[in-house]
Order: sequence, then C-alpha cells, then structure tokens
Amino acid sequence: MDYDPAAAAAPDGFGPPTGDGADATDFTTSGREAAATPGAAATATDTPPHRTRDRIADLVVSRPLLRQTEREARVWVRTWKGSLVSGLLTPLLFLGAMGLGLGGLVDENSGDVAGLSYLVFVAPGILAAAAMQSAAADALWPVMSGVKWTKTYHAASATPLAPSDVYGGYLVWMAVRLAMNATAFLVVAALLGGVPSAWGVFAVPAAVAGALAFAAPLAAYSASQDSDLPFPIIMRIVVMPMFLFSGTFFAVEQLPAGIRPLAWVTPLWHAVELARGATTGSLGLAAVAGHVAFLAACIAAGAWWGARTFGRRLAA
Repeated sequence: MDYDPAAAAAPDGFGPPTGDGADATDFTTSGREAAATPGAAATATDTPPHRTRDRIADLVVSRPLLRQTEREARVWVRTWKGSLVSGLLTPLLFLGAMGLGLGGLVDENSGDVAGLSYLVFVAPGILAAAAMQSAAADALWPVMSGVKWTKTYHAASATPLAPSDVYGGYLVWMAVRLAMNATAFLVVAALLGGVPSAWGVFAVPAAVAGALAFAAPLAAYSASQDSDLPFPIIMRIVVMPMFLFSGTFFAVEQLPAGIRPLAWVTPLWHAVELARGATTGSLGLAAVAGHVAFLAACIAAGAWWGARTFGRRLAA
C-alpha cells in the first residue's frame, strides 16, 4: 500500500482511503508496515521494545471502533488542559468545600450521615456525579459538532469505519477519559481520608458505568437533533436535579416518600450507591448485582439507539 504523509497528518486523525478496501483498513503506522512487508509484524514482536506497539496495532486493526477512539485520544492530547478543569479540578473543589468545609460542621452537629463521616459519605457521591456531568456535556455539543457543525463523524464514516464504529469508539474514549479522571479523584479522596476501604478501587468502574448509562442514550439523542437549543434545558432540568437529589450530598431516604422513586430510576443513584458501597465496603452482592444490571441495561439500550441514530444521520 502507498503511504500518504498528508493523510497521516490529517488533524482529525482520518486520512482518505487509498487502494482497495483491505488496504484502507490499515490505520496505524505499524499496521501499514505489517501490510506492506509480510512477516514484519512477527519480526517486530521478537524485539521487546516493539512488542507492545505491535499488539496495540493488531488490536486496533481487529476492532475498527478503536480507530475512532484513537482519533479522540489524539484530539484530547492537544486540548487536555481545558478538560482537566471541568473533569478533575472542579470535582476536587467540591470535595474540599463539601467534604472538608461543610463536612466539618455536619460532623460537629449531627455526628454522622448514614453512619459515616460526611467526607466518607460525600466523596463517592461527588465522584459519580462529576463523571455523570462530564459525560452528559460530552454527549451533547461535541456529538452535534461531529454530526452537523464540523462533520468529522461524516469524514470518519467515509472510511471503512461504520457509523456504529464511530459511535462506539466515541463511547469507549469517553469511558477511558472518565476512568482517568475518576482514578485521580479517588487517589486524592483517599489521601484526605474519604476512602476507608480497599474495595474503593471499584468506585472507578461504578462511576464510569453510571456516566455511560446516561451518556449513551444522550449521545444518540444529540445525533438526531438539528439544533442545540434543547441542550441547556437538559443540563438544567435533568442533569442538575440528578446531581442534587440522587444521593450525592444526602441520603435519598431524607427525600419525601413520593419523590424517592424518581431518584431510584436515575442512573446516577445506582452509580452513587455502587461507588459508596465500594469505598466503605458495605454493599452486599445482591445489591451490587441489581445496580450493575440496571446500569448495563441503560448502556445497552443507549448503544442500540445510538447505532441506529448514527447510522441514519451519517448515511444521510
């Protein structure tokens, strides 16, 4: 296959397909080398420094959606400083203000919340809520940008990637980025004394699952829209109430009995319960199974809807 430097340097990570369909599937440099020189991949794997690179290249070639994930990662490398503020620094400020500042007053006057110090109680809630807020924002305007404004998703679907690969790859990258932010947040929370249990490491996948359970259908919805006018409304009347009333800052049992079921059907409540159960080591297997099943169902339904929505929109 002829290697086109201009295509490799395309800013959005996608170059125009060259040759036949089989040649166009080689996205990474190592994939192109392996295709151009039979046995090159086997030779490279014999050398330890190249082994990891070749395995990653093979994985990307065998999973087309990971090419979209790679593209998103390349863009993030250039803009990570801006996303660091909303994805990590803001939740840490919340943790300091609510967990240490307000938490000190709460502990002095009431002693505990649900049998926990307020810092221990609120840290996993902020972890899950911050992941959900970040994922919701990423599922709105960036998706519309790729579909309508900059049309980078149309460019991606013009390659051997299917529309479902574009959608799936974006969700995979979202999960990776959220996991990085959540891990950093959890480390800081643990240093402050907000994670008393070693099971707390499982709060990271709990937060990521809760975020994807909301973002997967939201991204599907965004791809079907022609205007972003509904997006601020969604953030104000859907995301913000979930942030406040899904057990993040106080137990749901403190809500009026008629309102509690509304919290129970939100992905964030299930994510908060999983994260808090992990950081305190207090959640039973039956409860874990129930929460995981709910979040998995939301992600699966969103993925099904997203694949159909992206297929229709990008085909048009």
